[in-house]
Amino acid sequence: MDAVIDMVGMADLPQIVELYNQIFRPTRSIEDFNRRFLGRHNILQMIARVKDRPIGFFIGFELKPTTFFAWFYGVLPDFRRQGICSQLMEAAESWARQEGGYEILRLECLNSHRPVLHLSIALNYDIVGMRFDSERSDNLIIFEKSLSS
Repeated sequence: MDAVIDMVGMADLPQIVELYNQIFRPTRSIEDFNRRFLGRHNILQMIARVKDRPIGFFIGFELKPTTFFAWFYGVLPDFRRQGICSQLMEAAESWARQEGGYEILRLECLNSHRPVLHLSIALNYDIVGMRFDSERSDNLIIFEKSLSS
C-alpha cells in the first residue's frame, strides 16, 4: 500500500501525539514531547496518510553532527504489514542524507518488539549495541545504518 508521507511542523504535534497514543503505552502528553525537543537540532516530523487519514508517524532529531536519531515511529495496527513503516523510514533516511547531511541514521527498538527488529534488519540496519531500558524493564537493541551511497 502506498501512503503519502508529509513532512509536518510543530503545529502538527497534537496529531502526532494522538497517533502515538493510539499505538503505544504508556501514553504521553504534548508536554512530554516538547520537553524531549528542548535543545534538539533538526527535528523531523512526518505523518503517513492513506486517503487523507493519518495512519502513521515518524519523529527524529540530530543525535550528534553526523548522526540522526529515529526517536519514535509507528503505524496504526490496522495498517501494519503493508509497507507503511518502510516508507516512513526510507523518507527519513532520504531527508537525513540529503537535507541534514548526516552519515548515520540510528534507531533503538525494544527487544520485545519483534516486527520492528525484523523491519530494521530488512532495511539493512546493523545491530551496533544494546542497553537496558529501566523504564520498560527490557533491553533496547541499537541499530545504525550508513547513509553514504
